This record gives sequence, structure tokens and C-alpha cells, in this order.
Amino acid sequence: MAVKLLWYLTEPDGPVPWENDGRWTTGFDHLQQLATSIDKLGYYGALLATGGGFGNDVNTVAAALAAQTKRMRFVAALYPGLIAPAKLAQIARTIDRFTEGRLIYNVVNGSDAMLPSMGFHITHDERYDFSFEYWDAFRKLYSGSPDGYEGEYIKIAPYPPALAGMVKRQQSSAIQYQPNIPLWGAGTSAPGVAHSAKLLDVYLSFADKPHLLGEKFKRVGAEAAKHGRKLTFGTRLQIIVRETEEEAWEYAQYLVDRTSVQYAKDSILRQLPPGETFEGYRSPDPQVQKNLESIRAGKLPKARDYEIYPNIWTGPALHGFNVLGPLAGTTLVGSAENVAARIREFEANGTHAFILSGWPLIEEAHRVADLLFPLLDLDHGFEVPQLSSVRRSRYPLRGERHAQAAEESITPDPVTQAA
Repeated sequence: MAVKLLWYLTEPDGPVPWENDGRWTTGFDHLQQLATSIDKLGYYGALLATGGGFGNDVNTVAAALAAQTKRMRFVAALYPGLIAPAKLAQIARTIDRFTEGRLIYNVVNGSDAMLPSMGFHITHDERYDFSFEYWDAFRKLYSGSPDGYEGEYIKIAPYPPALAGMVKRQQSSAIQYQPNIPLWGAGTSAPGVAHSAKLLDVYLSFADKPHLLGEKFKRVGAEAAKHGRKLTFGTRLQIIVRETEEEAWEYAQYLVDRTSVQYAKDSILRQLPPGETFEGYRSPDPQVQKNLESIRAGKLPKARDYEIYPNIWTGPALHGFNVLGPLAGTTLVGSAENVAARIREFEANGTHAFILSGWPLIEEAHRVADLLFPLLDLDHGFEVPQLSSVRRSRYPLRGERHAQAAEESITPDPVTQAA
């Protein structure tokens, strides 16, 4: 089974966007450039993150960028309940029609810390019951059902009999490309897995060692099978891919050198088990414990000290510095050949969709497409162009696989520029 490679379409950006001095001020023009690059390079699509409730609205971004793109799919992350299911169904039908079937929703169930600030005061387990009803109602409404919805949390009255037929015809005629919007999402707790097994089309998880991620996917797949359903699986990874291993790890070290000890401490505090403290926690992993002691002493370990598996790294990233173990910031680091080997190992363990990001986003999107795409069997639903970077003197061509040069200019790589 071939793999799908997606990119990241959101703000912020920059060479080291988790630090103030490495983050760019960007706007809609930058998002347009980024979307155009993702589309022309041939990625399957891109994740539009929620921004934690205070970032850009993903439906607005997807609609605004539809005209600049032709093939890429918009994986729009949404919290259930912020938009009424009936209104979301209308929005989704509109975007899907205008993008010719390129909309996907990423189901985000939130956290105990985040949901109250959005007006949702429900318990951990309840939020999955609420989410299931929300998306179940959305799907029925999207497909044109006039019957309403009667759940514990979601209650929608049916259309009056005199209007039901007309409404169903109008709504059904608006569905031109997808009979329903695919739902991607995650959930690791027992209620989260049960929710995913009943609802999702693609189950996502933060990355781990390939065999450990595969074991997790098998458990979730077994739960889905109990409902007569079959899921496909995906993961979220940062990526540093270069011509050689040495270049990749040189860049990883550059990122460590640009990262503050405070960012590492803040990330560790978010990752600590309940009841543990920064000073008191001890890791069962000797290397993690050694890294932790160095950070407590005010010094970041070297880049290679965060490698937990060949080419899998828990160094600094926008989504966290996962010193204690792999989470949202986990990164693939290495030569194109070795990174491709790791992706194939993930694939052998059940992973078929990879949502990737590297910084700066446009430059690294080019680099990944240039170096990695030709080494993998891609399942994007269209012929993927084999693009090379405009700056050919800096990124040497690899054999005959470059059919054309990318039209967009890209930002200088701070490591090679300094060299």
C-alpha cells in the first residue's frame, strides 16, 4: 500500500518559529504562497490547524485558498460545537463544491484545560460522547437528511413535512463531489479510542518508534472491527531531510543552538506525568534522564542525544521539545534514503498518511518533494510532478528525476548560508 504525504498550512513560520527571534511576521500573502507551493509540488494535502481557538478559522482559510490551488486537500481541524452542525453542513457543502471535493475535517476533541475557555464544561469522557453526536448529526445533515437529530447533547428538530422533500432535494443537489466529508482524528484514552473506532475514517496519532505505533494502530483497528468498520492510519511528524546524514544532523544541531533552555523547560513541564515536578521527576530511560539533568543544569544536550531510534528525533520543534518522549514535536532526521527507509518502516507497521512539516515551511516543502518524493510509492490520486529547487547550485540535482524547476523562490537555509 502506497503512502500519502501531506504538509502543514498555518501560521507561524520562520527558521525557528518557536523562538521570538526565529519567527517571521506572516499574513495571507504568505499563506497563499505556501498553499501554492504545496499544491504545485504534489502533496496530497495539508493540515490547517485550529490555532487553539484563537488562530485563523480553518473553513475561511480553506475557502480563501481554493482559487489558488487545484489538487491539494484541505485537512481542516475543528472542535465540535463551535459551529452548529446544520451551519457546518452548509459551509462544508459549499467548500466541497467550490474545491471539487478537496475538503477533509480533522476532529479535535480538546483538553480539560482548553475546552472551558471555549464555553464547554464537560468531563473528559463526556467530550467524546458529545463529539460523536456532533459529527454524527453533521454527517446526516450534510447528506441531506430532513429528519433532525435526537441525542443526549445534540437536538435538532426535523423539517416540517411540507418542506422536508424540497429541503432534501436542494441539499442533495448541492452534494456534487463527496457523499460525505472524510473525518480524520485521534484519541488515545479508552473513551477516545472507542470514539475513533465508531466515527473516523483515518485515525491519527503522534509518532513513536514504528513498531510501537503499529501496535497502537492494531489495537484501534481491532476496536473498529467490532463495529464492522475498517480504518486507515496516519501520523504527524516534523522532518529534516538532506542529501547526507551529516547535513541533516548539522541542521538539527543548528536548531538546538537556536533554542532556549526555557523552551525546553516549558515543554518538559507540559509533558510531565500528573503529580511530578521538573526537579523531582526521574525517567526510566537513562539517556532521557541524562538529558533532563543537563537541562536542569541550564545546558541543552547535543542534537544526537535526542535520537530515540534511527532517524527519529525528539529535539526542538514548533509543537514542543519532547525531551521526555515522542509527542507532537517528533522529527524524522537524515538523508533522503534513510528517511525514506523509516517511512517505509512506518508503512509496514500500518501508517499510510504522513502529515509533515519543516521550517521554514515553503523551503522545506520544496526540499522534501525534491529529495524524498522520488524514493517513495505515493498514493495522492494524481500524477505527482517531480520538482527541483530553483537554487540548483545549492541543491544539486539527483539523477534524472527532476522534470522541472519550481517556480517559487525560497528562503536561504541558515546553516548553508552561514557556511
